[in-house]
Amino acid sequence: MAPSSTLDATAALKATYTNSNSQSADSSTLSSTTPFTVSTPLSLPSSDSPAHKTAYLTSLRDAVTALQERVNSELTARMEAEARETAATSPTTNGKSGKGATAGVDEAAEEENYGEEVVEEDE
Repeated sequence: MAPSSTLDATAALKATYTNSNSQSADSSTLSSTTPFTVSTPLSLPSSDSPAHKTAYLTSLRDAVTALQERVNSELTARMEAEARETAATSPTTNGKSGKGATAGVDEAAEEENYGEEVVEEDE
């Protein structure tokens, strides 16, 4: 049987997040260690022509970017929820409670310098 010149099929881009450090946490709370899967359907190129292949690769690139954003959003939401839960249940430090109360950490400075090496200056 000869191969068809039109492929007209669908596929899916799928990502599954798992954390090898997952602990047996309460399953009623959604933590950053709980596995999840995101999927995006894709249409395969309708022919072997360069134009169709290029269009498919463009849609694949866009789908990968969108999938990465969804994974990042999901993990960020989970980490923020965990931070709120931790802040709500942790004892107060120096009369402060909640955000910024952990051992004198300046959350605003941490956020501003995220990913940067911070060199402490002597006063």
